[in-house]
Amino acid sequence: MNDSETATRCDSRPRRGTGASVPACGDGWNSKKREIFHWSRRLLLLAGTLGAMPSTANAQTGPTTEGLQLQPGDVIRAEVWRESDLSGEFLIDRSGDVVLPLLGTRHVTGQAWGQVKERLLESYARELRNPSIELTPLRRVFVLGEVTEPGMYTLEPTLTLAGAIAMAGGARPEGDLRRLQLMRNGATVLDGVSVEHRLVEIDVRSGDQILVDRRSWLDRNSTFIASALLSVTGILVTLASR
Repeated sequence: MNDSETATRCDSRPRRGTGASVPACGDGWNSKKREIFHWSRRLLLLAGTLGAMPSTANAQTGPTTEGLQLQPGDVIRAEVWRESDLSGEFLIDRSGDVVLPLLGTRHVTGQAWGQVKERLLESYARELRNPSIELTPLRRVFVLGEVTEPGMYTLEPTLTLAGAIAMAGGARPEGDLRRLQLMRNGATVLDGVSVEHRLVEIDVRSGDQILVDRRSWLDRNSTFIASALLSVTGILVTLASR
C-alpha cells in the first residue's frame, strides 16, 4: 500500500494521547444506517400494535326473570314430574295465548312472568295431586350476520347476549363482536360493544335482533400485515448492519 492510499484510509479509532477521534469516512452511508434503524423501529412498533388487537372481556353476572313479560312467539317450557304427556315446550300465539295440556288455553302476555307462573301453578295444583312442576319462559330472539348458524332461537331467562351468540355457534372468523348491533322494537339500542359493555352483562328481550357485523379489512388481515412488516424490518436491519 503506497503513502497516498494510507493518507486516504479512514480510521475512526481515537488517537493515542489526545482522546480525539479522526473523522470517519462514509458519513453518507452512516446517515443512511441511522435512517434505516429509525424506520425499522417504527415498523416494529406498528407490527406490535397490529398484533395486540383488543378482545371482548367476560363477566360472571346474568339477568333474572324479574320484570320479564312474555310476547307472542315466545315459548313456555313445562316439566311435570312423572307426567310426560303434560310436559313440553308450548308456543305463545299472536293473540298472546298458550295452549297447555290439562289446563287448556291461557292468556299469558301483557303481565309479569311471576304472576303468570303463580296462576299456572295454582291451576295445576287443582288438577294434580302433589304436583312437582317446573315452568320456564323462553324468549324468542334472532341472531344474524357473521355467526355460524344464523336464525331464530329461544333463550332461557339466565342467558344474556353472550348466550344468544353462543347458541348460534359463535362468531365466524370474519365476524367482529365489537361491531355488534342489538335492535329492539325497530330501534337500535346497542351499536358496538366497548370494554365497558361486556357481552355476558347485556340482557336480551323477546323479539330482539342481534347482528354480528363483519370485521374491517385491516382487522381481518392484521396478522399478515404484521408478518410482512416484521419481514421488511428484518431486511432493513440486515442491510444496516453491513
